[in-house]
Amino acid sequence: MKHKPIKKIVLAYSGGLDTSVILKWLQETYQAEIIAFCADLGQGEDLQAIKAKAQSLGVKKVYVEDLRETFVKDYVLPMLRGNAMYEGCYLLGTSIARPLIARRQAEIALKEGAEAVSHGATGKGNDQVRFEVTYQALAPNLKIIAPWREWAMRSRRELIEYADRHGIPVTATKAKPYSMDLNLFHVSYEGGILEDPWESPPDEIFQMTVSPEKAPNKPLEVEIDYEAGNPVAVDGKRMSPATLLAHLNKLGGAHGIGRVDLVENRYVGMKSRGVYETPGGTILHVAHRGLESLTMDREVLHLRDSLIPRFADLIYNGYWFSPEREMLQAAIDEAQKDVSGTARVKLYKGSCTLAGRKSKNSLYRLDIATFEEDDVYNQKDAEGFIRLNALRLKIRAQRKKASS
Repeated sequence: MKHKPIKKIVLAYSGGLDTSVILKWLQETYQAEIIAFCADLGQGEDLQAIKAKAQSLGVKKVYVEDLRETFVKDYVLPMLRGNAMYEGCYLLGTSIARPLIARRQAEIALKEGAEAVSHGATGKGNDQVRFEVTYQALAPNLKIIAPWREWAMRSRRELIEYADRHGIPVTATKAKPYSMDLNLFHVSYEGGILEDPWESPPDEIFQMTVSPEKAPNKPLEVEIDYEAGNPVAVDGKRMSPATLLAHLNKLGGAHGIGRVDLVENRYVGMKSRGVYETPGGTILHVAHRGLESLTMDREVLHLRDSLIPRFADLIYNGYWFSPEREMLQAAIDEAQKDVSGTARVKLYKGSCTLAGRKSKNSLYRLDIATFEEDDVYNQKDAEGFIRLNALRLKIRAQRKKASS
């Protein structure tokens, strides 16, 4: 297949197997100048080594940018304010990273005068949608190159063989062909033995958490302060968003918090098995919901909860930069204005449970809720309330009886 000439391509580059092979393939296929972009989202890798690797493969210009604070403040926290959780389990750690990477990649492409952007997502996965929807929402004139949909290679085994032939150093092997995505919010694992849903994930794959069996025998209680739905301090110490999340990752990881094994429904139509670690995110999710129960009006809370599945779907499917996500976000953030206070959670052998909550904005009234004697609530008022709400059921029952 003959490709139209392209002078410059900006590649979202991680230094791993897929994008390293893609880099070389783009050079061979398009004869273009490749600009590599590596976003530091807290993956803990030696980014200078990744930069050097790209340069060793013939790349003259490499962007390495620390986006950790932006990632947590402008992407993770808005998502957590909405309690987004896909299919009841997945806290969307990979999904929420892609819009930021793609946005910055498109900005670099426009700045450099590049005609195209490229990514390492496969033609079977969700990431291709997340990257490309973002490109088209923010820079619609850029050409998109998705090598997995163009080249003849069809497996990670073939990529490893390609890397061997071209002298590209990679860490993936045919024995352990896992696909791993790591950032400050989570780690995900796919491929290899994990493709059999019956097989348990090998304990050695986990990066952020100890197994619950090996966690301390003594529980740990942690207090998290919130302002308008955002966590701002842990155990009384204020921290920046990225620093706070990293600190909770350490605490949660030591107690085995946040492991999830999920067979999920991909946007592209198939089921896939993913294993995730989200220690700090799990703690924040539990703490946030606990504080909301104290501070949010009942009808606002219930209405917002009805929006969570749709909000999570939009993030999972890659529509962060869509008008519908922005509309939902505005409603969610409006509902968060009074969600300020402190939540206390207990970490113990893989479980994170709410242990207490307090707030100056609390709607909880002991003088009304108490089972002891009070002068506020007239229990006889409940009789009329029940009769009116049961009236339609009473009429229905009378009709049934009359027609029988």
